[in-house]
Amino acid sequence: MTARVIDGRAFAKEVTGQVTAQVAHLKHTQGLTPGLAVVLVGEDPASEVYVRSKGKRTVEVGMASFEHRLAADTPQDHLIDLIDEMNADPAVHGILVQLPLPDHIDEAIVLARVDPAKDVDGFHIANVGLLATGQRAMVPCTPLGCLMMLRAHHGDLSGLNAVVVGRSNIVGKPMAQLLLRDNCTVTVAHSRTKDIAELCRSADIVVAAVGRPRMITGDWIKPGATVIDVGINRLPAPEKGEGKTRLVGDCDFDSCAEVAGAITPVPGGVGPMTIACLLANTLTACCRAHGLAEPDGLTV
Repeated sequence: MTARVIDGRAFAKEVTGQVTAQVAHLKHTQGLTPGLAVVLVGEDPASEVYVRSKGKRTVEVGMASFEHRLAADTPQDHLIDLIDEMNADPAVHGILVQLPLPDHIDEAIVLARVDPAKDVDGFHIANVGLLATGQRAMVPCTPLGCLMMLRAHHGDLSGLNAVVVGRSNIVGKPMAQLLLRDNCTVTVAHSRTKDIAELCRSADIVVAAVGRPRMITGDWIKPGATVIDVGINRLPAPEKGEGKTRLVGDCDFDSCAEVAGAITPVPGGVGPMTIACLLANTLTACCRAHGLAEPDGLTV
């Protein structure tokens, strides 16, 4: 058996196309332009790349992009004041504070300050609670992207056994909640789980979000199962040149692909969906703010 490779780039392009069309419709029928504000504190190189990419994609789909770049030594109070301004600004429908923040800033306090209705990352404790209790929430982008791909591949997820490997607040826990909402039977596995390989072998869906390169191998996978690999790990690649690296997932792609029915690659799988879902969440937030119908196919 050779798995079908789920092309995240193509899927993200589809989602982005839907967002573009619905933004154009909003502008034409309501005179509304969804706005996304991104805040970057400091000069973390990876964060710089993400922020630049997010700003570019926001403009490409027809949204308003607001970027706030603050010095690494910006006092926490100044950042809080900026968030308060954005919360009050009707042109801003989504607010994203790029993580990680400098050590002197309390991440929990900052994230809690964002208006939950504008929390397009889905990290606010109010959104966490709403998601956990099956209510309307802003859903974290990466799990939302994973769910969209699973729905597209399987159709109805009802009754499937799903194992989520990893219990982070950003991916593992919200992913489990989303799968439960779609009527899967869900197990969350982690570093203390006994016989994790055997547990994975029972799963129709394996979501790998543990941050350990190539941890999950083909002999962990049930024949025909769907494998969603959220991991992004850099390994040395001396054959590419001195100091070069390659991206690999939490799954050993080659061995898993021999057994699975479908699998996401790294890179080119879940990653592209994260920004696409950020744009979808911003559109959703704009519609909710104005009492309009939520965008088709872009929410849970």
